Amino acid sequence: MDANLKLLNATKYIGYTILTIGIAIFLYGFFISEYSIATGVGIGTVMGAIFIFLMGVFFVATEEMQKKTTKG
Repeated sequence: MDANLKLLNATKYIGYTILTIGIAIFLYGFFISEYSIATGVGIGTVMGAIFIFLMGVFFVATEEMQKKTTKG
């Protein structure tokens, strides 16, 4: 359980960090920059952060289910 909690916390912190960077890039591209390429990069970064977080949660859930089925 401790290893799962460490993986979940690491995924959470990395996801939040990348999400914050992506939101900052998106806001910069949408409001400040006159080039729309930064907006697309920001959206892609936010989607990547969500994907990383969901994959981490999926790995933790899969590992816990695997431990439960081998014990029972």
